[in-house]
Amino acid sequence: MKDWRISTFNGVLLAAYFVPTWTLAALKIAASPVSGFFDRSNIALAMFGSDQLFLSPAQMIRFSWLLALSKFVVAAFFLVFLLVVVRDALVRKGGIGETLGFALGLGGIISFASLLAASYVHEVDATRLHATEFLLLAGGAIMLLVEDIAAQAKQDDTSLLGGDIASRSETA
Repeated sequence: MKDWRISTFNGVLLAAYFVPTWTLAALKIAASPVSGFFDRSNIALAMFGSDQLFLSPAQMIRFSWLLALSKFVVAAFFLVFLLVVVRDALVRKGGIGETLGFALGLGGIISFASLLAASYVHEVDATRLHATEFLLLAGGAIMLLVEDIAAQAKQDDTSLLGGDIASRSETA
């Protein structure tokens, strides 16, 4: 844990929030598609679908299942990220950015769409919830990108230095 990057630590904290929260919201939809879809965490998309898109009841159920599936996928990728972090801590290998990046990307798209829908239907509490979730995911994605760029620049500097030293030793 002492050699974790800040994006890894942030990813673990995000996973600790999104896995149970989005899994419960998706399970509510799976148990009862209509009442689960009109739960606080999903109400914005439900209202937008029924009021603005004029979806039929069957289409609303399909839309709710699609949202539940999407939330399950994001939670699953956060879980895979946690498993990779634990494995990485035990084995000391890299490669944790891909699963975190996918979870942050898909989760950000879902949260942003929910934020726009909540704003459009004037649901204040849902707007605050989805804005907070989107900012958490966007901040995590920015940290992941900045750290990857910094690590790549450091690796390039090291390889340039190594190549320079090797060429000096050959000429001497």
